[in-house]
Amino acid sequence: MAKIAMKFGGTSVADLDRIRNVAKLVKKEVDRGNQVAVVVSAMAGETNKLVKLINDLDPQYDPKEYDTVVASGEQVTCGLLAIALGALGVKARSFLGWQMPMKTSNMHASARIEGVPPENLNACLESGTVAVIAGFQGVAEGERISTLGRGGSDTSAVAVAAAIKADLCDIYTDVDGVYTTDPRITSKARRMEKIAFEEMLEMASLGAKVLQTRSVEIAMQHRVPVRVLSTFDPDAGGTLLCDEEDIVEKKPVTGIAYSRDEAKISLMKIPDRPGIAAAIFGPLADAGINVDMIVQNVSDDGKRTDLTFTCPRTELARALKALEEAAEAIGYREITSDANMAKISIIGIGMRAHPGVAQKMFKTLSEKGINISVISTSEIKVSVLIPEEYVELAVRALHSVYELDVA
Repeated sequence: MAKIAMKFGGTSVADLDRIRNVAKLVKKEVDRGNQVAVVVSAMAGETNKLVKLINDLDPQYDPKEYDTVVASGEQVTCGLLAIALGALGVKARSFLGWQMPMKTSNMHASARIEGVPPENLNACLESGTVAVIAGFQGVAEGERISTLGRGGSDTSAVAVAAAIKADLCDIYTDVDGVYTTDPRITSKARRMEKIAFEEMLEMASLGAKVLQTRSVEIAMQHRVPVRVLSTFDPDAGGTLLCDEEDIVEKKPVTGIAYSRDEAKISLMKIPDRPGIAAAIFGPLADAGINVDMIVQNVSDDGKRTDLTFTCPRTELARALKALEEAAEAIGYREITSDANMAKISIIGIGMRAHPGVAQKMFKTLSEKGINISVISTSEIKVSVLIPEEYVELAVRALHSVYELDVA
């Protein structure tokens, strides 16, 4: 007997027929003698409908009440799946976030999981009952409903798997695994059988939509084996997230990620003195702005310099407002922004042992006439900021030059 965590996304539970299909997949695991915990998202499109209702009432909503509303989508789905399982003769009961309980921080609409006591779930599983869990939600201070941000059901699933010490966490979605890049951009993108936790973490944080970043962090921290599978073709093989040591061939570049949701902000002629970075990024942090790529120019005279950084396009207006309110403390002379930017990233654990990987990227983009605004690197990735109009050209060119087209 094994403990299995299964997660089904919005497209997998989009209507009653698909919920019945999910119930059949869960029943297969139960029939194998496994203890099963299932985490579900809201039905496809439901969260967007709920968010629209909120914004139509008041765009300056209370985040606590926002969470109360949007968490209801997952409540509906987990109840329906429990009913569908019952119709197949499988014992099941639903769990909302507060019933586990999944304890979270107080950052409503983007809360972080602080702990999942396993007692209630384990008692359910040991009684031979499937635990059907509403993903995306938890309980914050004051017994208030909290939500984990978009894609949060992935994080819920991996956190549940870690809490109950599951042997495997299967993430079912509408794709059959993790690809070398977006197949919608190039038909030569290939499904990977395995990908290291570190690589998947970079790909998720850099724009790949398969898994939420936090879910990969938890999987890596607790060494939870995670598979990405297709709900509609579960026998296709999928992709296994694993330790680097489990991957035999380490190519210089494993995959290419991109994000169109980028905005660039530049502060011109800021004082070149200790504490200036804190004066800039402190107000942004207080406003909940996620800052990514940061570049500061060398000061010519030791008095003033320029600083450029990126943030999500959706947060540009709030970022500019926060900086304008802190203008006196910062002392910049001019602020400029560009919302039409995109980030392209190459990722691979093999970069550690292969020199010249970044140079090949820069040369390839140059040959295509693509200008680079900002560069950011880590041990296993190189990211560049380019005009959004060149995203598809850049992805296809890089996918080819790093021979990701070839198995």
